[in-house]
Amino acid sequence: MSIRVLLADDQALVRGALAALLRLEDDLDVVAEVGTGDAVLAAAREHEAQVCLLDIEMPGKDGIAVAAQLRAELPEVRSLMVTTFGRPGYLRRALEAGAAGFVVKDTPATELADAIRAVHAGRRVVDPTLATESLTGGPNPLTEREAQVLRACLDGEPIATIAGRVHLSQGTVRNYISSAIGKVGASNRVEAARTADRYGWL
Repeated sequence: MSIRVLLADDQALVRGALAALLRLEDDLDVVAEVGTGDAVLAAAREHEAQVCLLDIEMPGKDGIAVAAQLRAELPEVRSLMVTTFGRPGYLRRALEAGAAGFVVKDTPATELADAIRAVHAGRRVVDPTLATESLTGGPNPLTEREAQVLRACLDGEPIATIAGRVHLSQGTVRNYISSAIGKVGASNRVEAARTADRYGWL
């Protein structure tokens, strides 16, 4: 019996290419394709998906939030993250959210098909390079508030603008930024934000 697969990716071209490749496998059946994170749960229910391939960055809920939602509401459905963003912090967060696997989009089609079979069988699949980086990169050192403030720093906006965006006083924002810079080992807020983003901590 075929494994029922749902694809969630906001890029129609990528989604279509993945679907075409997976349909070449006799034991895989792509039963649904969606372009936003918000559409996954309903589509998984409606089409009785067994494995959901989730992109991380999608409109609405991101793939990590969707993996957590699936674990809570459809625990029998397995989530496999398939993303261009091979960041160690994303890997850690995805696995903590309940994803059964994490592979990057340039994974060969045969390996992706094998990953789907493995997570369907109850095993965990993780891109080996990312797994190594995740172990050596250490856990996310930032608090939720520090990450929120650093996210706002990515655009290089003035402190006053950032304070308005995160609904905190300028002094409090400066304190969070200073703490985050120290934890990340950066020399200024933009560098700290970029470093944290690169590691998937934001």
